[in-house]
Amino acid sequence: MLSEVEELFKRQARDWPMLAKGIDGLAQAKTRRVRLDWFDVFIRHIPHRVVSTTAPVDPESIAKRPCFLCAENLPPEEDGVRFGEDFTIYCNPFPIVERHLTIAHREHRSQRIANQFGNMLDLAAVLDGYFVIYNGPECGASAPDHMHFQAGSRGLFPIEKDTAGRSVITMPDYGRNVFVFRGRERSALIDRMGRAIDLLTQATGKGPEPMVNIAVFHEREQWVTYLFPRGKHRPRVFHTGELTVSPAAIDLCGVFVVPLKQDFERITGEAIAAIFREVTLPDDEFREVAGKLGSAR
Repeated sequence: MLSEVEELFKRQARDWPMLAKGIDGLAQAKTRRVRLDWFDVFIRHIPHRVVSTTAPVDPESIAKRPCFLCAENLPPEEDGVRFGEDFTIYCNPFPIVERHLTIAHREHRSQRIANQFGNMLDLAAVLDGYFVIYNGPECGASAPDHMHFQAGSRGLFPIEKDTAGRSVITMPDYGRNVFVFRGRERSALIDRMGRAIDLLTQATGKGPEPMVNIAVFHEREQWVTYLFPRGKHRPRVFHTGELTVSPAAIDLCGVFVVPLKQDFERITGEAIAAIFREVTLPDDEFREVAGKLGSAR
């Protein structure tokens, strides 16, 4: 699979001008590191991400546009490789990290993690050196109407270093609430994620799916999964116009995307910490779910 994906990147970079422009834009992206407590966040200025950051995801707006992940609506130059029975892997023309992929379901169906987490694990297992992410509806997904994942190189993936060597399911003093699940057994991880999703649904009253972002990678015959329960979609500063930021899974993993130059120059670590606290699940609800998850081990 890796060789097929590498060949896809080479072919698409040559034949698809939009992707070539995106790759060039990423090469020119500016990145600066800020220290928050004991961990780092990399702030990345990528102008071409403004479309995704500001994408309207309300039902009325979605209904007015053609689905840009359906095969019949893709640019004629865009090509992909099949993954399993249901998905196709494409190169993302608006990359945040190196080797940024979009993995879209071949049927037009709503973005839901139910019965799909196993596919995330399988993708991570075959995409060595990559992470795989899921952004839930109202959690950064600019296509909440079409089931898809994303993936990218782990070359810049701060959360992996931050959580290395830790066996806990939560990360104390991490500035954002996250569950960490590790394991070698695919079925056990699927059960664990299902249990967590059910508990979050009960705790938040959100349905048919709680607000979540998920990231997973596979290393040394083990999966590492990060589940970020959300409290809200976009932070206050987005709605007031103070900062054009809308964090999703990659941001919560420590690569914070800022598409506007003026925001990149002035955003502080304190502002990012406040945004993390605002958009992830409040501490009391998080602790309640964590206690039930821990007791079910």
